[in-house]
Amino acid sequence: MQKLKKHIINIIEFTRGAVRPFFVAVPTLSRLYYLLFDRAFGYEQQAILKAKIQYQKHQGIQKSASALLRRNIHRLEKGLIMRPRKPVFALDYIAETVSVYQRATQVDNLEQTDLKWAHSVLKQYFDVCDTSHPIVKSSYLTFQTIEFEGDCSATPYSSSQRVKHDVSYEQLKALATSRRSVRWFEQKTVDRSLLIDALTIATQAPSACNRQAYEFMWIDDEQIKQKAASLPGGTAGFATQIPCLLAVVGDLSAYPFERDRHVIYIDASLASMQFMLACETLGLSTCALNWPELHKLDERAARLLNLPQHKRIVMFIAVGYALADGGIPFSNKKSAEVLLTRVEPKE
Repeated sequence: MQKLKKHIINIIEFTRGAVRPFFVAVPTLSRLYYLLFDRAFGYEQQAILKAKIQYQKHQGIQKSASALLRRNIHRLEKGLIMRPRKPVFALDYIAETVSVYQRATQVDNLEQTDLKWAHSVLKQYFDVCDTSHPIVKSSYLTFQTIEFEGDCSATPYSSSQRVKHDVSYEQLKALATSRRSVRWFEQKTVDRSLLIDALTIATQAPSACNRQAYEFMWIDDEQIKQKAASLPGGTAGFATQIPCLLAVVGDLSAYPFERDRHVIYIDASLASMQFMLACETLGLSTCALNWPELHKLDERAARLLNLPQHKRIVMFIAVGYALADGGIPFSNKKSAEVLLTRVEPKE
């Protein structure tokens, strides 16, 4: 039976390989190839469609945050810092921004710091823009009806006002070199407060239009943790002794367009790296666990973690106190000279 199954798989793979050159001629044929011969992207396509439905249903607001509000306020900030700044800008989205801000103020659990930021930037926008312009005027009149308590200090500032640091290149290099993927941990509980401290650093990572459409799911139930730890590739042999496991999850419902479907992976990975470096400063070690794009694994993980399909796992991260005599792979790294390539001009 196993030989027959392997033989059938070989025939399928041979057929796929034989027809691929024909199907790469134009995009339409490439889409047809995946319809007829390969279902690799089917689960992702379904997830994106479900995400678009969620975005439309909730009008760009997701529980405690609004990706639409965060995106548009960030766009306004970029307009405010433009050199030279235009007397009137954001005409194509200012009405949408004020509208989603108004709706966001009526959401009970929406982060108050987001509302302060939105109000501060909108106030500055209307202070510097020509409010006699009909589009700006209409939005300004609506903005004036929205009640707000507090200061309006969450506005763009000059580069000279950035928080100062005294971290040298050598110190940063030492931190980056010290951080390695640790797979053997002491059986010691990781306190939630340390995770919060590390995530405070992670949240400072750059994010497309500041949407930050990701979350770090802390899996502290022992049974769920053991099952989840066995899902990623490469955890065989050490999955059972991971003291703390996080699932980094991206939310596709923060984006109305397919063009942004990869942003969750970029933003969540940037935040994850800062999280792992922060853990090093707190005495914790980490291991980023690879998460391949396999729909069967996605389905199993979604059921286990009670995730809707539009929320995609980006990676898992094991966290804990490194076992002193636990082995670390040498993992030779590419040189900077190899990584820095030059764009050669065309002849």
